[in-house]
Amino acid sequence: MNTSNRNSSWADVLTTALAPVIWGSTYIVTTQLLPPDRPFTAALLRVLPAGILLTLFSRRLPKSGQWGRLLLLSALNIGFFQALLFVAAYRLPGGLAAVVGAIQPLLVMGLAWTVDSRRPPALAVAASVVGIGGMAALLLSPGSVWDAVGIAAALAGAVCMAAGTFLARRWRPDVPVLAFTGWQLLAGGLMLAPVAWLADAPLPALSGLQMLGYAYLSVAGALLAYALWFRGIARLSPVAVSSLGLLSPLTAVTLGWALLGQSLGGVSLLGMALVIGSILAVQWASTPRAAA
Repeated sequence: MNTSNRNSSWADVLTTALAPVIWGSTYIVTTQLLPPDRPFTAALLRVLPAGILLTLFSRRLPKSGQWGRLLLLSALNIGFFQALLFVAAYRLPGGLAAVVGAIQPLLVMGLAWTVDSRRPPALAVAASVVGIGGMAALLLSPGSVWDAVGIAAALAGAVCMAAGTFLARRWRPDVPVLAFTGWQLLAGGLMLAPVAWLADAPLPALSGLQMLGYAYLSVAGALLAYALWFRGIARLSPVAVSSLGLLSPLTAVTLGWALLGQSLGGVSLLGMALVIGSILAVQWASTPRAAA
């Protein structure tokens, strides 16, 4: 693999990494700016407007035979995942939910091995295990509550996201990435609409700052971030993309420290270093250069 191709691959890694970094910022926006106790409404207003904008902008329809797969991807990547994510967030400490979610790279490796007979590099497996340990050191506290329903939701959400990441590359329809992203956000948003209607209280009158928060979630947290994410899936291996998801809780922790004065002890800093090292190792192991 020549130097130009290696540089292009790492440029794609850095571009894709912007998506989970943006997702990590949504935690502070949600907790500090949005009305409380309306998780499904927040998810709905995050993805549905972005999906409408992208589908109107792209004006591209998948072929008739591709709709079934597209709807399943929409459920895995958006609808089911968002609902399970919020169930886990409400029933578990955020750190415990993030640690459970950190198994996604291992799940994607398992799918690639089972479905495609592609045995993952030993370095990628070891680095992913280290990443889970680093996330635990960074986020877990001795008093974490292991709620069974919350754990089940977090595990199911991790499985959905891993399967969606793996299948998005195999099943991508013959449309531009913005159309592919838009149709998933639109369909996933429509799946979330009845859940938000039934489970959440109606929204109160919104202040300008709250409307700005919802706009940020939709434009940055969905339209931009998911477009970068699915672009990355088209250009990188699913294992490499899934490991970048660990940047989301890292970003949330960093912003909490920088903007909210939350403390970071020595064990937390060690955990952060282990997670960053894990991400870099998985990227290195997943590049064509490493396989050559």
